[in-house]
Amino acid sequence: MQPRELLLGSFQAALAAADPLRIVPPELPKPPRGRTVVVGAGKAAASMALAVESHWPAAAALEGLVITRYGHGLATKRIRVVEAGHPVPDEQGEAAAREILALARGLATDDLLLALVSGGGSSLLALPVEDVPMADLQTVTRSLLASGAPIQDMNTVRKHLSAIQGGRLAAATQAAVLALVISDVTGDDPTHIASGPCTPDPTTFADAIEILRRYGVDAPSSVASHLERGLRGSIPETPKPGDAAFARVESRVVATAHASLEAAARFVRAAGVTPLVLGDSVTGEAAEVAKVYAALAREVRIHAHPARPPVALISGGETTVTVRGKGRGGRCSEFLLSLAIELAGLDGTWALACDTDGIDGSEDNAGAVLTPDALARAAGAHLDAKRMLADNDGYGFFAALGDLVVTGPTRTNVNDYRMILVA
Repeated sequence: MQPRELLLGSFQAALAAADPLRIVPPELPKPPRGRTVVVGAGKAAASMALAVESHWPAAAALEGLVITRYGHGLATKRIRVVEAGHPVPDEQGEAAAREILALARGLATDDLLLALVSGGGSSLLALPVEDVPMADLQTVTRSLLASGAPIQDMNTVRKHLSAIQGGRLAAATQAAVLALVISDVTGDDPTHIASGPCTPDPTTFADAIEILRRYGVDAPSSVASHLERGLRGSIPETPKPGDAAFARVESRVVATAHASLEAAARFVRAAGVTPLVLGDSVTGEAAEVAKVYAALAREVRIHAHPARPPVALISGGETTVTVRGKGRGGRCSEFLLSLAIELAGLDGTWALACDTDGIDGSEDNAGAVLTPDALARAAGAHLDAKRMLADNDGYGFFAALGDLVVTGPTRTNVNDYRMILVA
């Protein structure tokens, strides 16, 4: 198997392990005595809803509404799918989230609220508190996205500006709640996935204020005022662990990054390559993380340690990019461009980095492939790799070389997938 084929095949194996059409049906409960209402939000919401519809008894009542990103919808019959803004929320998501909250409030004790939760839900399930306009929530979101803040910190702020996240959706209903969760965060804690609409929130208004200060976010006056009122106790906190409302709530993580990494490892092992799974919780600045991985790849290539080539270094997680330039590109292409510079054309070393949702940053690619001759080809095309990295233009670099990976919407999301192949 050729290196590029092996890299792309391993990515497809990782995606298959997180396919909602495979993983959701075995987790479905029996229909309750009363109504079943399906709600949800995330990049996988439409495919999760389709999986529920396809395996729910035809004679059993089923209705609901889920929100997914623009271009990620699917044709469904019993569960309505609404498309909305991501990564910046919009009015379409706000209206749908308000409808979801009303559906939850209308259920009784004999009913079931089946929540389908996946990455991207934080912006899609956008229902800001009454005193924060959508425009101000959008401003804060853009600032946090550009700041390099990890998703857990971003979601702490979002929970304290939301009328539905941070456990408020589950607390709003009298029905039993089953949340099926596809994890896109390190650690797989449901409180951080889509800002935990069905999970108690251990964070506080004080935490949210400190995060904005730490990352230098100049919040609009409505946001600052709301958080200060919360700090003073003038408005209630998010529901906390131990709250009685969660006695009837079950949150079940049905897909994780680690399971996808293990699937990729099985794929490359079958091809005669030794897989080394380096973890599903890699965080930090993408360009800096790449330097560490380059050092490890050199160790394998030059010294056959900790394993003799061929070796696949496989990892997941969610790195960040502090935006300083004006280029195009997400954290996967940023990682690969930095890796290319550090490896400096190391012979026999290839790599792939892709986001499992099919979108690296805000572009049309999932990620890219790095070849051993990438820098040489770039030089021939008069591309300055270091300058483009400084401008956060990984997309432009790999687009010029014809090495982007474009999948279209995968309708799942278990975070980033990276593999460095040392031949």
